[in-house]
Amino acid sequence: MAVVLLTIELHVPFAQSLKDKRMILRGVKDRAAKFNVSVAEIDHHDLWQRATLGVVAIATDGAHAERELQAVVNEIERHEPGFITRTEIEHLA
Repeated sequence: MAVVLLTIELHVPFAQSLKDKRMILRGVKDRAAKFNVSVAEIDHHDLWQRATLGVVAIATDGAHAERELQAVVNEIERHEPGFITRTEIEHLA
């Protein structure tokens, strides 16, 4: 079993309030859900134009989990180009 964490830092340039940011993040999280991963906002809760998401995948092997997480990154880039400022993958188990 492999547990892999993807940390994604986002810059949301069009958000004019926390409500705007939450609306955009809700769409990002909904699209990521189709990849059978768990997603949560883990940092920068009080900033309008910045967010950090934690995305976790559990699979039988690390390579499969990493492919799922890369698909999430690709989906975000496809729908919200330029929002991702940094990504980091960490194997937890």
